[in-house]
Amino acid sequence: MKHTHLALAAALALSLSSLATAAHAEDPLHQQSAPLAAAQDPWGPLKHVHAGVLDVAYAEMGPANGPVVILLHGWPYDIHSFEQVAPALAAKGYRVLVPYARGYGDTHFLSDSTVRNGEPAALAKDLVDFMDALRIKHAVLGGFDWGARSADIVATLWPERVKALVTVSGYLIGSQESGATPLPPKAELQWWYQYYFATERGRVGYDKYRHDFAKLIWQLASPKWNFDDATFERSAAALDNPDQVAIAIHNYRWRLDLAKGETQYDAMEKRLAQFSAITVPTIALEGDANGAPHPQPEAYAKRFAGKYQFRLVPGGVGHNLPEEAPQAFTQAVIDADHL
Repeated sequence: MKHTHLALAAALALSLSSLATAAHAEDPLHQQSAPLAAAQDPWGPLKHVHAGVLDVAYAEMGPANGPVVILLHGWPYDIHSFEQVAPALAAKGYRVLVPYARGYGDTHFLSDSTVRNGEPAALAKDLVDFMDALRIKHAVLGGFDWGARSADIVATLWPERVKALVTVSGYLIGSQESGATPLPPKAELQWWYQYYFATERGRVGYDKYRHDFAKLIWQLASPKWNFDDATFERSAAALDNPDQVAIAIHNYRWRLDLAKGETQYDAMEKRLAQFSAITVPTIALEGDANGAPHPQPEAYAKRFAGKYQFRLVPGGVGHNLPEEAPQAFTQAVIDADHL
């Protein structure tokens, strides 16, 4: 994040399309770091920690000795989804950590030889490694999309590490076997990008049009959210990470059993395929205008065997619930911590 004022001004003057082109022509992390630097003001400079196979970039707010909350973003979003949630929780005395997932922002792999794996167990293990690296025994986890899935998995496989859980769209644990089951046509239509990513054309297309692709997903997933260009661009910069395409493509191909995972995660995936109940205190949230594929609350309620609440968030709230309804998400974290 160390850039001269001249470099920062030049980077901010670039158009969105120029950013994407420059990211492929030179160092992608350097090219995307200028808009990220401008957007880090709410929580200060990012911190870094070596955790497992990653150097994890993360934001931190609140007292160092406060109870820990870890907030987890999804695809194609980033930590700015929690820009209002994080300071609100910090003001309540929580130590709030908001990491970039593998393939996003300034998080990067420690070794070039590490497989760019996007399978669910790998991302969940990243979270456990992150907690271990910071010597965090347990935390309240809150997430949406990929982040909610990772939080669900950690709550399932490592319940002793999760004090409470806030999960948008509830129980998001899946398996390759369940992913092989055809859905009704309208439901399949919502997964159009997954099938696009199954092709080489899709991989190349996503690489070429990352920001345009992400904006379309935002619009479809949150049809009533009128976000402005600045809001979108500060998050889209995280997609210029050099591993983003590999991670995203592998994630969706793995779901369809078109790409294999790594053997060290096989036992975890096998346990997850049993769809065990989550026993930690949980509040599940759903926006009333979520345009992304998501399960129905009545279908997953039985997957939560501990203290559990479901909350429908009204007002045209879509998929990016923490950013669209930060007060509702913040309150859910506080309430889950006291269930």
